[in-house]
Amino acid sequence: MTSRGLPELDVARAQRWAANQVPAHVRDEIRVECDIAARHLTICECRPPWREDFGPEWTRFPIARMHYTKTTGLWTLYWRDRNLKFHRYRYLEPSPHLQDLLDYLDRHTDPIFWG
Repeated sequence: MTSRGLPELDVARAQRWAANQVPAHVRDEIRVECDIAARHLTICECRPPWREDFGPEWTRFPIARMHYTKTTGLWTLYWRDRNLKFHRYRYLEPSPHLQDLLDYLDRHTDPIFWG
């Protein structure tokens, strides 16, 4: 477990998955990154600054969240609504394997995630 309570191998797996979502030749235009919190990972689409008055920081847009429940050892997928609130995704059951959730995001082009 990491100091944040998430399994280290799963955190590394999610970070590797996110880094591999965008081909190297377009990473100056778009990136997919994984934000780490105490009990969840958030997949974010990142875009470079497009207006000088917004500053030099890339824009981060949350796509999906994977919540880890330590007592059960299960990962649960959440989707984000237009108000930036996350809700449990009802079409995929929680899994002890984070890779199941990542594979689901790869296989399904549900517009709730990738618009």
